[in-house]
Amino acid sequence: MDAERRRLIRANHSATHLLHAALRRVLGDHVQQRGSLVDAERLRFDFSHGQPVSDAEVEAIERLVNDQIQANSEVATRHMSYPEAIESGAVALFGEKYGDQVRVLAMGGDYSVELCGGTHVARTGDIGLCKVTSESGIAAGVRRIEAVTGNAALARMADAERRLSQLAEALKTTPLDLHERLLAVLDENQALKKSLRDATDRMARDEGSGLAEEAADVNGIKVVAAEAPGDAKAMMKTLDLLKSQLDRYVIVLGQANGGKVSLVAALSADLTDVFQAPELVNAIGVEVGARGGGRAELARAGGGDQVDRLAGALAGVADWVRERVA
Repeated sequence: MDAERRRLIRANHSATHLLHAALRRVLGDHVQQRGSLVDAERLRFDFSHGQPVSDAEVEAIERLVNDQIQANSEVATRHMSYPEAIESGAVALFGEKYGDQVRVLAMGGDYSVELCGGTHVARTGDIGLCKVTSESGIAAGVRRIEAVTGNAALARMADAERRLSQLAEALKTTPLDLHERLLAVLDENQALKKSLRDATDRMARDEGSGLAEEAADVNGIKVVAAEAPGDAKAMMKTLDLLKSQLDRYVIVLGQANGGKVSLVAALSADLTDVFQAPELVNAIGVEVGARGGGRAELARAGGGDQVDRLAGALAGVADWVRERVA
């Protein structure tokens, strides 16, 4: 193992001890190590805690660790008996087996005191910097926190700053004003959505009124069969408006969006003894390759790929109804 790799591992190992101590200070003494991984690239620490760690708590934990790094305190080791070490306040790893004599590692005086036989930095300042990269749950009552140190932490922060600048540039603002600009964009987006909904409602009302006036009369039944503009939501709005304007009716609306045909059929309750909406929508749907189902008074069909046959299929609705009510 080369010297640089050993140095990075020592820094990450020592940062893990500082992180453990910070977790106990911020979250409580119930925090115990449940696993860890230390290599030259990063550190990972699993610990007991019953709920997610908030952003504010992560920030406080990270600040405590970096305060200790900036203090550049000596990393001290002592050998003593296990009972003496525990009595002195050293933290032992849960489930770990220790001999009669143990090695006690202390950082920042009594800030972090643990039993550990591994290699570490000489002073906390040798770690350079610590940046938490993630916090997540891995099992019931067990959380995982990951971090990087030194140049890797600087690179992580530089990457975040670069991404922030790119986002600010895309939104034509500065990183400092990004939050306010983003809120403004979200407000604009909501306003545009409302305008679109209002326009869709107006289009549905206009379309519904026009179709109601043009409805064919088949033995006292108003029959509407037409292509509906807009999307599926607009088609259903048009259907609802037609139903509110007609008393005894059969309505079939169709759309061809994205190369697929969708249909909706509705009829007034007094006609369900003669035929029902699923029967009607599938009779028309077979012409365009669509299939579906629904309730007696309302049914839908979709997936049709015969877009060019939609107009002809809708044109046959009045005759289909006439054959059944004659």
